[in-house]
Amino acid sequence: MNTIVVKLIAQRLALGILLLLAVSVLIFAGTQILPGDVAQSILGQSATPEALANLRREMGLNDPAWQRYLSWLGGLLQGDLGTALSNGQDIADSLGGRVANTFFLAFWTAVVAVPLAILLGLVAVRYQNRWPDKVISGSTLTAISLPEFFIGYLLIYLFAVKLGWLPSVSTVYDGMPFIDRMRAIALPGATLTLIILAHMMRMTRAAILNVMQSAYIETAELKGLGGLKIIWRHAFPNSVAPVVNVVMLNLAFLVVGVVVVEVIFVYPGMGQYLIDHVAKRDVPVVQACGLIFAAVYIGLNIVADVVSILSNPRLRHPK
Repeated sequence: MNTIVVKLIAQRLALGILLLLAVSVLIFAGTQILPGDVAQSILGQSATPEALANLRREMGLNDPAWQRYLSWLGGLLQGDLGTALSNGQDIADSLGGRVANTFFLAFWTAVVAVPLAILLGLVAVRYQNRWPDKVISGSTLTAISLPEFFIGYLLIYLFAVKLGWLPSVSTVYDGMPFIDRMRAIALPGATLTLIILAHMMRMTRAAILNVMQSAYIETAELKGLGGLKIIWRHAFPNSVAPVVNVVMLNLAFLVVGVVVVEVIFVYPGMGQYLIDHVAKRDVPVVQACGLIFAAVYIGLNIVADVVSILSNPRLRHPK
């Protein structure tokens, strides 16, 4: 690996760290300007002014905002996500199993969605402007136009209410058999697959079609190579960088965008945990979840940038 590549990767990593730091400032500032009073939400409407004042002092709410931010950031750097205000539990302990559940759902969705999107993109390119391409493009365009909650409720109606094949509530627990767990996440996984499949397929198709305009593709055609062989051996390998970018962006959305889907299916993941504590105005939980989502999103984008650098000679040798 030459120095140019190392420098480019180091720049991406440094930019990611700075961006995450900036996001932490925005998350903290955003939670501070939320309407309402944390102490009031904990003690209730019947709390006396003296009790409210004592609780604010105990939680450090009377300290300057910059001091509370630095204290929060210092705890994060030591691996301390804080304590939930609503129940006094350690946030890191409460999030452990839920983060695992969210990544379990995202992983198996990606296992299905990514190969299927690439395969459909290749088929659409192979039969460009013919009926397979039109059917695939039309179907995915329809799917990408529908909001996730509509797709989720539609799948519940069809497969849980009408057919009774799958559960409408995705209940999972520690020690649950793998087959039962997969059955429980079938509907939320299908919802997420339909959401990200359309965008990945369309961008894969566009990236391969762009490569198909290159001179070496024309040379391969003149040599008499078949259309599918040209696409698979010549066009697709040279469109890996944009395809990887699209896949990583959608995987980032997959992890960050599970909030709505987890709420629809009452799935015990990080998104459901976040929504439960937003209603309680539990600021430390909101901050911790927001930062974890941001870290995942930024991290996957950095991976996409690094893969693009390693797979693109023009980025490895910019001059």
